Amino acid sequence: MIEGRAEGRQFAFLLVDRFSMFSLSAAIDTCRSANRLLDRNFYSWTTASADGEAVMASNGLPIKVDYAIGDLPPADILFVCVGLATEFPGKSKVLAALRSWGRQGRALGALSAGSLLLAEAGQLDGHRCTIHWENRAGFRERFPDIDCTGNVYEIDRKRYTCAGVTTSIDLMLEIIRSDFGSDLVNEVANQFQHERVRSQADRQRVGPERELSGKSDKLKKIVALMAENLDEPFSAVELAKGVGLSVRQVERLFLRHLGMTPGRYYMRLRLERARELLRQTNMPILDVAIATGFTSHSYFAQSYRLLFGRPPSDERRTTY
Repeated sequence: MIEGRAEGRQFAFLLVDRFSMFSLSAAIDTCRSANRLLDRNFYSWTTASADGEAVMASNGLPIKVDYAIGDLPPADILFVCVGLATEFPGKSKVLAALRSWGRQGRALGALSAGSLLLAEAGQLDGHRCTIHWENRAGFRERFPDIDCTGNVYEIDRKRYTCAGVTTSIDLMLEIIRSDFGSDLVNEVANQFQHERVRSQADRQRVGPERELSGKSDKLKKIVALMAENLDEPFSAVELAKGVGLSVRQVERLFLRHLGMTPGRYYMRLRLERARELLRQTNMPILDVAIATGFTSHSYFAQSYRLLFGRPPSDERRTTY
């Protein structure tokens, strides 16, 4: 028999319109598998929506829930499940409920873009959190005082956040580890063919960073410097100094591994961040340009069109 925590855990999942089914299933099935290996229902869960009515997932499937958020009984952690939309019917009820849970000192969590709702409800103030990489740029612009990392998940006191999809597995595995230790975690991970159990320190693999798998560590450090300094871009000399190389060595590194100059790669990162901000926020285009290191609106628009084949203003006319 596996030794560990005696008292069972109850989780609640608050579903909002267009929530990510993958993120929810990954979290719940991790707990289900742990129960199977424990041979008892240690972990249990309920679901809720703003009004108790069924909620449409982002894949178009309607999901029935157990409670309206106002009637939800106490749980060890209430997770907010968000996907494509952060505006939805009953949002005011949801935010009020999250504030109420926070005032009562209860634990709150978020899957995927759920951190946006926790932040909007004031429940991440003074806490470290994470969010799916597609939403991170908009989150950081909207909530600059909240430490939103690029890690796969974050646990900071009574706040549990993850980037969604497979990172939901890692977050729940860490909770299981705290209850029963690493042996059970490894068994559960094996059930899902989850090749490596990621830790809180693991970074999300985002956008162009996927190209860097198996590449030079110094190249990865340079790209990380670029990604963290998009509003005030580092010079070629500063980037080289940051990793103890010469400018020429850095250029050769980028050409050999990525087939482009450091300057071109840096420009691409800045413009991809600009596209995220245009899609996720209502920031004026000039403010987006400034936030990604451009001092000229015309140069920003020209560069944007060259990379994406459309002007920045067109991003605001498209629904994603």
